[in-house]
Amino acid sequence: MSTAELYASYQTKMQKIADVKYASAVLQWDQETYLPPKGNDFRGQQIATLSEIAHQQFTDKAMGELLVELSSREDLPASQKRNIQLSSEDYNRNVKLSSAFVRQLSESVNQSYHAWAKARKENSFSSFEQPLQQLIELKKQEADMLGYEQHPYNALMNDYDKGLTVSKVDSLFDELKPQLLVLLDAIKNKNNVDDSFLFQQFNKDDQWKFGIEILKRIGFDFEAGRQDISLHPFTTNFSSRDVRVTTRIDEHDFGNMTWSCLHEGGHALYEQGLPADQYGLPLGEYCSLSIHESQSRLWENCIGRGLPFWQHNSSLLKKSFSDQFNNISPEQFYRAINKVAPSLIRTEADELTYHFHVIIRYEIEKMLIEGSLQTKDIPACWNEQYQKYLGITVPDDNSGCLQDIHWSHGSFGYFATYSLGSLYAAQLFATIESQYPSLGEDLANGNVNNIQQWLKKEIYCNGRYYSSEELCKKATGESLQSSYFIQYATKKFSEIYI
Repeated sequence: MSTAELYASYQTKMQKIADVKYASAVLQWDQETYLPPKGNDFRGQQIATLSEIAHQQFTDKAMGELLVELSSREDLPASQKRNIQLSSEDYNRNVKLSSAFVRQLSESVNQSYHAWAKARKENSFSSFEQPLQQLIELKKQEADMLGYEQHPYNALMNDYDKGLTVSKVDSLFDELKPQLLVLLDAIKNKNNVDDSFLFQQFNKDDQWKFGIEILKRIGFDFEAGRQDISLHPFTTNFSSRDVRVTTRIDEHDFGNMTWSCLHEGGHALYEQGLPADQYGLPLGEYCSLSIHESQSRLWENCIGRGLPFWQHNSSLLKKSFSDQFNNISPEQFYRAINKVAPSLIRTEADELTYHFHVIIRYEIEKMLIEGSLQTKDIPACWNEQYQKYLGITVPDDNSGCLQDIHWSHGSFGYFATYSLGSLYAAQLFATIESQYPSLGEDLANGNVNNIQQWLKKEIYCNGRYYSSEELCKKATGESLQSSYFIQYATKKFSEIYI
């Protein structure tokens, strides 16, 4: 059989597997948006079945043999060769997990998710504890099956950013923490910023319409996606032409919905920008969760919390919420949305204290996976760490260890990518600014074209071709440097806290 015929067979197999995975993703999206409560049990079974089928198809012996044969062919074009290399890596990793284990894990995630939702309603960790404990034990087993060096957490982080390790993240956080503390110390004695006007009454429907318009203005294609409401904002996709974002609305907190729209919108733009002709193949997938988070943090913070963005969108603010913002200048709004103060909720934190929210979760996850922290002790540990790092008292579980959806999804190893994403975002944004000196003026005029085109060329179109570090070096000329975030933050917050 010719190389072209073999590759066509591989592509067909991969796209069929993708069809199954995305069918499962549709069910998961529905589970978190519209599923009626009595549908929970069967929905979990349906998702588990599809997860098992996809795993069986991908780890089938014939798939392994096909990948081995294609790996030996010398006449593959570069992009096809890279797809085969990446699929082979994925195959060798996935074949270590049995289909029965994959099903068991999926069923446990379903139970854990609904227990988390129930615990949120009750504002009590206790009903979440046992399902979470079972899930953590399965994640420990997964780490053992996959194999690792030095720390079991490395096996799980590798799912979100290939090659990411505890030693790398520890080193990065050890470098970042003292620099953040210096900035926070310099700010704490300065004049406080007034953000009280962000906590007035904001009609839910008006906020919804405003969020839709903001998504349109940053380039989200509503013919290739939609937005809905969920307990915890998230982005999912079923192809680059069907990308879903969700948000949540608090009628007494303007920022809750606004920043989730910008954050999830950044994720969605990345998904919509991936190559459609690589559907189901590695080059049609995102590079890593660290790079994915760089896209959400770039749009949410570097752009969305920047003064030029609101110089343009101030008129939309006042049109949508005339009673609340009619007498507020873009400069006042800019200062308010960048107020630095320790807070309870990660998704609502300022750009500086945000990293400590991430560090706390990262440290807890490490301890859970290595076995030095028991599930029942999570609330106490969480509360202790918030007092240590942020100096605040956690009043209840919803404001503490129940606030994130990630653990109920089994997403252990994810949280570090949020801080990495912020660092990548600052470095990418610095490069964009250096290449487009008029960027601030463009944003003040509502023009995001240069940013969109740069991201499409440097980030989106590459899919998984490069690792995070390789992609960063290709796009910016350097490997990841925390100095870009510190420079960005120092400049911004020095201007605000004069």
